[in-house]
Amino acid sequence: MQLPKHGAPRDAIAARIREKKAADADWRGGRTWSLIYPAGEDVDAMLRDANDLYLFENALNPFRFPSLREMEVDVVSMTGGLLHAPQSSGGAMTSGGTESIIMAVLSARERARAERGIERPEMVVPFSAHPAFAKAAKYLGIALQQVSLDADHRARVDDAERLVNENTVLVAGSAPNYPFGTVDPIPELAALAAGRGISFHTDACLGGFLLPFYAQLGEPVPPFDFRVPGVTTLSADVHKYGYCTKGASVILHREDTHLKQHQLFFWDRWPGGLYASFAMAGARPAAPIAAAWGVMNFLGEEGYLRLARRVRDTTRRLREGIDALPQLRIWGEPVMGVFSFGSDTLDVFAVGDVMDERGWHLDRQTGPDALHLMVSPEHDRVVDAFLADLRHAVEHHSESKGAEARYS
Repeated sequence: MQLPKHGAPRDAIAARIREKKAADADWRGGRTWSLIYPAGEDVDAMLRDANDLYLFENALNPFRFPSLREMEVDVVSMTGGLLHAPQSSGGAMTSGGTESIIMAVLSARERARAERGIERPEMVVPFSAHPAFAKAAKYLGIALQQVSLDADHRARVDDAERLVNENTVLVAGSAPNYPFGTVDPIPELAALAAGRGISFHTDACLGGFLLPFYAQLGEPVPPFDFRVPGVTTLSADVHKYGYCTKGASVILHREDTHLKQHQLFFWDRWPGGLYASFAMAGARPAAPIAAAWGVMNFLGEEGYLRLARRVRDTTRRLREGIDALPQLRIWGEPVMGVFSFGSDTLDVFAVGDVMDERGWHLDRQTGPDALHLMVSPEHDRVVDAFLADLRHAVEHHSESKGAEARYS
């Protein structure tokens, strides 16, 4: 496509955009199980207000837009409060979990270089850890060592201990991981790192805004936050279960001095004046900061607790329905509204194909083969329809396999 010589009317362009958008996944109908976290029309309205107010501003310069700096400080502070960050902590907002993880890895590398003189850095992360760690390893010149998983799809501490060496700059664990929704043994992994003066990162991008409220609901939540000794950094995405629009995440440091010493980029050796940034990006969209501040204040603890209860109850219904199908099994012991299921007897991807035909959007995974769900509050409206179609998909696949056996 070439840039047109003459512009088209606004209404015509909007119509063309709507036409293109018609092919996208139907997340408003509750038929998409990843990427989007719908929490209701009231939350959507709040997000639209905040986004419209800050559609054009640039968060790069806090002196020109002090309101954005104030809101970012507030978002970081509220997030730190949820995750029991100490008074000595510090943090910043980023564009998402990937950027938060990259900044945590960068900080660990720089700390190890300053304190231990490490020039050939390595990091030790679970096999189930988010690909952002691999991306950080590639970008930052760090060797990636992957920890094997146990039968419950959690990182094996003995394998992590085997991989840690004098060049290790970071050990990490997930709370929970994306593929299985299981929480790694954070206390044991963090102790392993702390005993050697190594940074430890808890990737709570998924769980940071849900696990604290699960705990308030009386659900068993494994220790993962700053109450665990040895956790030096932690990431939590406001645009996941914080229900903000993309992209808003928080990276927290146990020590604010580490944030300023190892994450902050500062440059004044050019003609353009002082340049400083706590994240990869220079110019930053203002809308996600305002939206994060807006939705956190709009919902408050009571609102988040209400939404967490909906996610928990919906997840229970889904898991009970899946457990009732003997051909299927849930992998591991997921702790919240993220999990995957597969089969020892069926081609679960063929089951997923039938679900696709019925309008559902389920992610595929391998190792083991699985269909993946991330449960949002609005999914409580579609549980019965989803399970009915899943039963049909399993029965259809079972009948097809039976026919193949008879005629082979």
